[in-house]
Amino acid sequence: MDQEVPTVVEEGADLPFYATEEASGADVRAHIQEELTIEVGETKLIPTGLRFEIPSGFEIQVRPRSGLALKHGLTVLNTPGTIDSDYRGELQIILINHGKAPFTLLPNMRIAQIVFSPVARAHFYKKSSLSTTARGERGFGHTGSH
Repeated sequence: MDQEVPTVVEEGADLPFYATEEASGADVRAHIQEELTIEVGETKLIPTGLRFEIPSGFEIQVRPRSGLALKHGLTVLNTPGTIDSDYRGELQIILINHGKAPFTLLPNMRIAQIVFSPVARAHFYKKSSLSTTARGERGFGHTGSH
């Protein structure tokens, strides 16, 4: 199901693109003019030069690139990040370096991927109790046997 998404692209930036025919995430690039180093443990906000008019009922999710995460420990901090349909500002990517060495971003480097997704909205309402389940209130690590 293809959907058109009007996109404002700043001079020197590139439209998101799918690296393969079956890719679900479209790559986005760093819209920076010079190299930028992210030190170990440091977080930086990286511009993309992109603004979207996302149709109502959809969102864009921002996700890490697996190669950067595996090889360098570089990832998107708030994964997945959500871009709401009413946001019209620039898409900026929050990157964090969990690696063992500083990482240098190059201008136009692929830094993240975005996934275009439908959104289902819930109607929340107050209730004094909830139905019971086998799991009940048991939290972390209690979804099944070893």
